[in-house]
Amino acid sequence: MTLHGRTAVVTGAGRGLGRAEALELARLGANVIVNDYGQPGRDGSGEASAAPAEQVVAEIRAAGGQATAHLGDVADFETARGLVELAVDTYGALDILVNNAGILRDRMVFSMTEDEWDSVLRVHLKGHFNTTRFAAAYWRERSKAAGAPVYGRIVNTSSEAFLAGSAGQPNYAAAKGGIVGLTTSTAAALAKYGVTANAICPRARTRMTEDVFAGFGEPVGGLDPLAPEHVSPLVGYLAGPAADRINGQVFVVHGGMAALLERPRVAAQFDTAKEVFTYEELDAILTPYFADRAPVENFAATEVLGLKKG
Repeated sequence: MTLHGRTAVVTGAGRGLGRAEALELARLGANVIVNDYGQPGRDGSGEASAAPAEQVVAEIRAAGGQATAHLGDVADFETARGLVELAVDTYGALDILVNNAGILRDRMVFSMTEDEWDSVLRVHLKGHFNTTRFAAAYWRERSKAAGAPVYGRIVNTSSEAFLAGSAGQPNYAAAKGGIVGLTTSTAAALAKYGVTANAICPRARTRMTEDVFAGFGEPVGGLDPLAPEHVSPLVGYLAGPAADRINGQVFVVHGGMAALLERPRVAAQFDTAKEVFTYEELDAILTPYFADRAPVENFAATEVLGLKKG
């Protein structure tokens, strides 16, 4: 029970990745606040059905764990505040924040609507910021009151889309790139308080990605290589005490594999021979440099899409 006595918040945990992460944290002993935007509905027979978050809570409790549902949109600032307060009020503390909530509105950049752009940035990037903001303030206050570092873990959800430059997902790729920037900034800001912040780029077949991964690595037998259960153990580990020296890192994880990404490196530096560059000097330096460089050799790291268990 590595996380016994700890309290975790998992956003977007009614289904898919978030559900698997909530179940794993509960299996490790954490009290879990299961957040999801989904509301109660009706089943196939017309009977009232519990909200997805409430169904996950029932699973956790049936297995002997502690969990509480939170139904709300974390992209709303005050809702995110209430989510953090619910964890503290219910279980006496907040120790772990897993940001997972997200949506897809895929379209090429030349045909994307304003709402398709805004809604994806709102749920993913603003949603990550909102919960982080209130959790960070809580941990900072506790640390200052104690005069010592506290226990805090943030696991954010980015995507390979920001690395590879997913052509049909300019909104999603931008949001996920922003989440990495938020993660590294948060990691630097909160380290002195004892809090770590890391990001994962998971690949999983969920309701949100069923069209994206249709026909991709379909399971022949056994566990689907894109099952969320391949991702949740890494989240549980990053939330645990053994990961206290892991901060500001980005992992790609899926199918029995976790890859640690390296930070960008400077490929080349160009200096002016004068006080300031001119168009002509840049033409003389950069044009021949890129003439010998393959057009596909740019900042996009498409090779991450080929990562698989060795």
